This record gives sequence, structure tokens and C-alpha cells, in this order.
Amino acid sequence: MLSSQDIDHSQRQKTAAAAKAALLAKFKPRPTNTDPRFDERDTLRAAELTRVRQERNEARTARRQSVADAAQAVIDAEVALAADSLAAKRGERKERKALSAAEAKAKRDARYAARKAR
Repeated sequence: MLSSQDIDHSQRQKTAAAAKAALLAKFKPRPTNTDPRFDERDTLRAAELTRVRQERNEARTARRQSVADAAQAVIDAEVALAADSLAAKRGERKERKALSAAEAKAKRDARYAARKAR
């Protein structure tokens, strides 16, 4: 080790220059390693993006279709309920008419029987 008295001006300048060179060397750009598959990765990334977009689009379409199917099922159920209600009303009307017809026939038969009895 050198003592502080043995260091002369030229030695201090050399040390300072070496320190400055080392400091500047840190900021120099280093040689980069370029990936040989850079273009291939870009293509793969684009293909993956296309696939993901397609899957999302299919999922969105499936959701919309399921909502539309559910709405159509509700409409179909309402139509079926209305048709059943109408059929029940018609059935009741037919029963009333059948009873009225039977009562009218019974009245006619009673009048006929009364005429025969005279």
C-alpha cells in the first residue's frame, strides 16, 4: 500500500481518470442478445390474440343466445298458458251448452209425455 506522501500528482490524475472511465463504462450500451425467434413470437402472440378474441366472441354469442332462448321460453309458456285457458273456457262453454241441450231435450220429452198422457 502506498502512503499518502508517496502519491504524486500524476498518480492522482491516473486514478481519477480510471475512476471516470469506469463510471462512464456503466452507461455505455451493452451488446444485446436479440431473440432469433422474435418474429415467430410476434406471430404466435398475434395468433393467440386472435384465438382469445374468437373465444370471447363465441362466449358472448352463446350468452346472447341463452338470453334469447330464455325470453322465447317465457313467451312460449305465456302462449301455452293462454291457449290452455282458452281451451278450458271453451270446454266449460261446451259443457254448459250440453247441459242446456239436455235440459231442453228433457223439457221437450216431458211435454211430449204430457201430450201422450192426455
